[in-house]
Amino acid sequence: MYEGLMAKSSAPSFPQPRLVSTTQDLADSLIRLREERFLTIDTEFMRERTYWPELCLVQIGGANDVVLIDTLAEGLDLAPLADLLADESVLKVFHAARQDLEIFLYLFDALPTPVFDTQVAAMVAGYGDQVGYDSLVGSLTGHAIDKSHRFTDWSVRPLTPAQLTYAAGDVTWLRLVYERLVKKLEQEKRLEWVSAEMAELADPATFRADPEKQWERLRARTGNRRMLGILRAVAALREREAQRVNVPRQRLLKDESLLEIAATAPATVDALARVRGISRGLAEGRTGQGLLEAVKAAQALPDSELPRLPKGRSKDAPRPSAALMALLKVLLTTCCEDHDVAPKLVASMDDLEALALDPSVPNPLLSGWRKRVFGDAALALRNGDIALAVKKGKVDLIPCESSAK
Repeated sequence: MYEGLMAKSSAPSFPQPRLVSTTQDLADSLIRLREERFLTIDTEFMRERTYWPELCLVQIGGANDVVLIDTLAEGLDLAPLADLLADESVLKVFHAARQDLEIFLYLFDALPTPVFDTQVAAMVAGYGDQVGYDSLVGSLTGHAIDKSHRFTDWSVRPLTPAQLTYAAGDVTWLRLVYERLVKKLEQEKRLEWVSAEMAELADPATFRADPEKQWERLRARTGNRRMLGILRAVAALREREAQRVNVPRQRLLKDESLLEIAATAPATVDALARVRGISRGLAEGRTGQGLLEAVKAAQALPDSELPRLPKGRSKDAPRPSAALMALLKVLLTTCCEDHDVAPKLVASMDDLEALALDPSVPNPLLSGWRKRVFGDAALALRNGDIALAVKKGKVDLIPCESSAK
């Protein structure tokens, strides 16, 4: 790892956090922050009872300022924050950015730009798969951070001094994490690897659930296209209803209920009410009527418009050799150990299966930095040009005799 970082030193002196709850104070506080080269940002939100996240607090850390924005304050206009997040001259640094970015996209209909995610950077730098913030702070600074308010209710007011101190720590230590990660990645010439991964976080489609594709995540175990058509229709209906009434999709209607509706195709309120998880009241109400209409519409679709299982999910889809997949997984681990990078960042199971089945098909493993780290070796293994051997307790790659002749 990064030499010398594990040695614990005295805690740095961080700026005193300032709670902002009026529009004027927010605008004034962000003026200086817009002069920064980079800012660290985090959010506290509640989502257990709603479809859309309820933003409760935004923390922003600069070199000399830490601003905590009480987003639940009455009359607060977040327009100055939207302007800051859209300012392309200031880098926005997050850790595990996806949920934070989703919140800002929902609020402002635009993603912050530009963005740097230290969790992704840590995976590139060899700190493991999806390393947590507290673990990363410990690894890079030698300090343990306060975890006591991780599960606090951030919607309750007033916020206590202890909560505010905890919230500030999510952006103060993050500045040190960012600077040290960047230094390490620059030394190892891997900063461009992180930049390549940031493209997904700059695409709004990454964070917007498409109702028409929700059926795919339900993992239906059937190739019956009519049933899949009904499943697609009722899953889309549930997604739109959950968004409309702002409740979690599973609280509105369980996945198991949707799968049973798709299998039984109820045509009446009585039939719908017999589905497990569907109450009589729901069956007779707006949601129940929408479900029945969705089933009827899917039943009327011509065969040509019915969906198919995603590629690779069908029982008839070709499957790669289990032995070859096992070898590729070992090779992936070996290559990632050699390059000190997280395997999860390099290859997904779908990527490995596609490569095992047909290396001529376009594959992210065969381009960019992934090709250098793993793709070239994977092709060589698949083509019989190299083999795996154990030497001194470690897996090693050796040329095959046939390829050496």
